[in-house]
Amino acid sequence: MIIIVTILVAVMLAAAVAAFVFKELLSAVLAACLVSLIASILFLFLQAPDVAMAEASIGAALVTAIFVIAIKRTGKREE
Repeated sequence: MIIIVTILVAVMLAAAVAAFVFKELLSAVLAACLVSLIASILFLFLQAPDVAMAEASIGAALVTAIFVIAIKRTGKREE
């Protein structure tokens, strides 16, 4: 169990750094979505399914959808 959590945290940190480094905005949003999805999995491991469901639905799905719509209506790259 500890090994799985450690791997998830390492992937979460890598995705957070990737979201910071990417110049392509859609890639950064997808990396941030991955951070949110991993956070919801970690909440499940912590025996908090209600928080995990809220994080997955709001943090991963809704916020990502809003960002993707905003990117489509504006530019695709950061200047």
